[in-house]
Amino acid sequence: RLHMKTFGTTQEQFAAVAAKNHAHSAHNPLAQYRDSMSVDQVLAAPPITYPLTLPMCAPISDGAAAAVLCTGEGLKRLGLDPARAIKVKAAILRSGTDRPPEDYKNHLTRLAALEAYEQAGIGPEDMSVAEVHDATAVGEVIQIENLGFVEFGEGGPASLRGETKIGGRIPVNPSGGLESKGHPVGATGIGQVFELVTQLRGEAGARQVEGAQNAIAENGGGLHGVEEAAACVTILGR
Repeated sequence: RLHMKTFGTTQEQFAAVAAKNHAHSAHNPLAQYRDSMSVDQVLAAPPITYPLTLPMCAPISDGAAAAVLCTGEGLKRLGLDPARAIKVKAAILRSGTDRPPEDYKNHLTRLAALEAYEQAGIGPEDMSVAEVHDATAVGEVIQIENLGFVEFGEGGPASLRGETKIGGRIPVNPSGGLESKGHPVGATGIGQVFELVTQLRGEAGARQVEGAQNAIAENGGGLHGVEEAAACVTILGR
């Protein structure tokens, strides 16, 4: 509601995020919910707390995820195909602070993203695809701003315009996101990495982001003041 008051973000814009993610999850065989929804259907769904309706909120899911992390030498020793290996270009973990609610530019995810881009030597304009923590649709709007895909306050309008769907300017949550893929909590972060590795390998089928070269994941948890207690930003690439 603070985001709405400050920037004029609307409930319809949040609903557009949920509708987009439900459309993406229809093509993900591992998703918990695989039925597409329109913006109007999201808005008409049972309310949770304004401006959220049920499809805008992630379920708590059962699930597991794993990743094999190794050096180039390790690839050879394990007999893995180097052509399918994806590079970890940056991985930044930050803790929450006592910032004022209106100090968006010092949100811990914003600071982590800036540090990750510097470590990787690339910027938001170089990202092909992203997976972000959308425990609610509002979270995705906030995080695409923190990751620098849009200016602060522009996350809602960009989502409504379709810029974050597959085929848009910067596809976000092609897995369906936590709202519809599911939110297995302890497995959520590596689940995001799994999706991005699948995208970078060109193995995502109907939800494939064409020509994906670099990908970014944002995952957070807990609460400290007005932001997450901890957040991690990871950049992967071919």
